[in-house]
Amino acid sequence: MISVTSASFLDTARQLLEVAATLAFALSGVIKAAHKRLDAVGVCVVAFLAAFGGGTLRDLLLDQRPFFWVRHVEFVWGTMGLSVRAMLFLRQRHFRITERAMLWPDMLGLGLFAAVGVDIAAEAGMPALICVMMGVITGVFGGVLRDLMCGEIPQAFRDHQPYAVCAFIGGWMDVGLRGWGLPEAMPMLACVLVTAGLRSLALWRGWRIPHWRVD
Repeated sequence: MISVTSASFLDTARQLLEVAATLAFALSGVIKAAHKRLDAVGVCVVAFLAAFGGGTLRDLLLDQRPFFWVRHVEFVWGTMGLSVRAMLFLRQRHFRITERAMLWPDMLGLGLFAAVGVDIAAEAGMPALICVMMGVITGVFGGVLRDLMCGEIPQAFRDHQPYAVCAFIGGWMDVGLRGWGLPEAMPMLACVLVTAGLRSLALWRGWRIPHWRVD
């Protein structure tokens, strides 16, 4: 009975993280599309790619069928609803859409999706490195697709501030805590806090990672 209850709690925690991450990345997609002045269809497409791109690639690599957003169609409805509401709200309030406005939902979604990716790979019995890589892919790839669809070099590759590196470190924190006998949701929470916290510090302190220099 305890193991069943524990598994149920873990599934609930993972689903809550996935819902929060989906909404956060969908919002980042809406803001990016609004910044590019796309129409309503374009906004929904960009939001969809941002919200589901990373998780879809993860499910492909782990051979998970059906994809997570097909299993949970409410995610699709939620993303569509958020896109419409956000468009109406931004237009009515006449907010000035800037690149900086996208940083906060993007940062939160990175941490949440990284934790979900690591957890799903760990449940599938993958080695530690593969679990961490699945966390990075889940957290980063949606933003990459979002930026590519908007005709930009992905922010994860061009701002020279730690992004995928934050998810990589957070993923190892998650994997490392799994052998300590902690409550099963604690490693996921640690991954979220470490990933999002490092990304926040990188933006605040202006940290840079080595990049290619051409004279």
